[in-house]
Amino acid sequence: MPTAILTGQPVPGSSIESELRSLGFDVHLASGAADTETLLARVPGEHRVAVVDARFVGHPHALRLGLTDPRFPLAAIPGAVTAQPAARQALTRAMARENSAGGGTVLAVDSLADRITAALDADGADVHRPELGSLVAAVPADPQARNEARQAVAAVDDEAIRLKSAVKARDGFVTTFFISPYSRYIARWCARRGLTPNQVTTASLITALIAAGCAATGTRGGFVAAGVLLIASFVLDCTDGQLARYSLQYSTLGAWLDATFDRAKEYAYYAGLALGAARGGDEVWALALGAMILQTCRHVVDFSFNEANHDATANTSPTAALSDKLDSVGWTVWVRRMIVLPIGERWAMIAVLTALTTPRITFYALLIGCAFSATYTTAGRVLRSLTRRATRTDRAAKALADLADSGPLAEAAARGLRGTARRLPAITAPAVALLGGAAVVATAALTDFGGPWPLVAAIVYLLTSALAVARPLKGALDWLVPPFFRAAEYLTVLFLAAKADVNGALPAAFGLVAAVAYHHYDTVYRIRGDAGAPPQWLVRTIGGHEGRTLVICVPAALLTAPQFKLALTVLAVAVALVVLVESIRFWVAAHKVGAPAVHDEGEPA
Repeated sequence: MPTAILTGQPVPGSSIESELRSLGFDVHLASGAADTETLLARVPGEHRVAVVDARFVGHPHALRLGLTDPRFPLAAIPGAVTAQPAARQALTRAMARENSAGGGTVLAVDSLADRITAALDADGADVHRPELGSLVAAVPADPQARNEARQAVAAVDDEAIRLKSAVKARDGFVTTFFISPYSRYIARWCARRGLTPNQVTTASLITALIAAGCAATGTRGGFVAAGVLLIASFVLDCTDGQLARYSLQYSTLGAWLDATFDRAKEYAYYAGLALGAARGGDEVWALALGAMILQTCRHVVDFSFNEANHDATANTSPTAALSDKLDSVGWTVWVRRMIVLPIGERWAMIAVLTALTTPRITFYALLIGCAFSATYTTAGRVLRSLTRRATRTDRAAKALADLADSGPLAEAAARGLRGTARRLPAITAPAVALLGGAAVVATAALTDFGGPWPLVAAIVYLLTSALAVARPLKGALDWLVPPFFRAAEYLTVLFLAAKADVNGALPAAFGLVAAVAYHHYDTVYRIRGDAGAPPQWLVRTIGGHEGRTLVICVPAALLTAPQFKLALTVLAVAVALVVLVESIRFWVAAHKVGAPAVHDEGEPA
């Protein structure tokens, strides 16, 4: 249980003690610095501890923001400072310094909590100070100041600000105007009944899976129900993040579940639509797989660009400056947010088209919309990369290498090509990744099934992939390498399954790409959570992108179409089992050992 040490002379009529208890703190009273240090030493090391001035006046939500956010080891607001177990030593040292100094400080600060915060700053500790906005947090020095502070508290609606802050500051048009105005109240309802964000996330997943089941019936009633349930799932998807912000219930496991379930919901729904269309005699598995590939590659472009520029030092490009200027004009902000077809717009379109049209039309619209938005965003990022002089760090190069997902074959070949790669121009990495990927995809698409050419092209792809990663990915356009690899692997599977022209091959290919895409998303979420990439044994076990591409091309060249379908199915099951078991084990273990809490805002809702 977290402990709050209330320091200084209690103020008659103050509600600070009851407010701290309402936030879950066990409250102890201390008369001065020496007493505070004694009580601090008694608090178990695995508990959060806070030092709060007894004269504090402010909104309960200001205290909540300052003292309960699990993402920050050290945090402070005026009159209060807190430390999680990872930062207890820093707090203890600062407290000891204040006690030994007899309460003196170079700053004329009367509050012990604020003096401790100043000492932490002097030690170079990273103390988080939340943005309070119009919320009040103060330590009045006299009765008049206290009265003025209480009047300021009464003038601001604490709950209204808390509800408003539960909504993302930057979100899509559909979410902002059609979902968040009421989903925030659902989040508050959930909070008051003790529900957690992870429970709401799970409810959203179950709702989406039921929607996929309704779509799989292939009936008009099923399609209408599917559309309605998909919107309901999205409302819950918004609610879980708003609940996390409203109640500050952030966790590493929760961020992973939210991101992973979003992809599982969308891709399961694609499969449901394809099954429903098949019941009506329309085969759209190729369109469903194409939609999944396009959406996944879009996300990989986002992830790679962001990681490449996460901590890069660069001059602002003219393209970035123009983008910032356009964001200052009201209507262009919403147009640009809608053009990229974020999850809110995308799911609304899918739901409406499912209810009113056919799965084929739904997938055509989805593919056209996603292709346009992918072209728009990728072109803008290429222009930004080319028009600024950036120096990328080793961390960025490592993240891009992890996202590339190179297996043992590419790594071995890359070691032999390092000397050659160093002598080639900077554009080499994305260029050879594109050319090698295009070669294997075109061969799979344009040659007859059972021929040797896709296998030959896969060997060429292995060598070009090795050359692309033979030196650190620090070039201006090197962030394109992982998306090119993803597109090459996924599209090769799609075209080989389509060329097999046997019932069940495309659904098996859908399952294989879904399993591999999960692995790639999982890699992203580990990097975002500062947990590192998946272990090397896992990457080697599932072959890396070039190994899987080669493995797929071998049975396509040597087996009959029915045998190839069986090989796809076996590979899909094997990859899914390995990556799911390892991923779930990792994230559950990280949660149990108290991994630093994160809140990944992810794709704009």
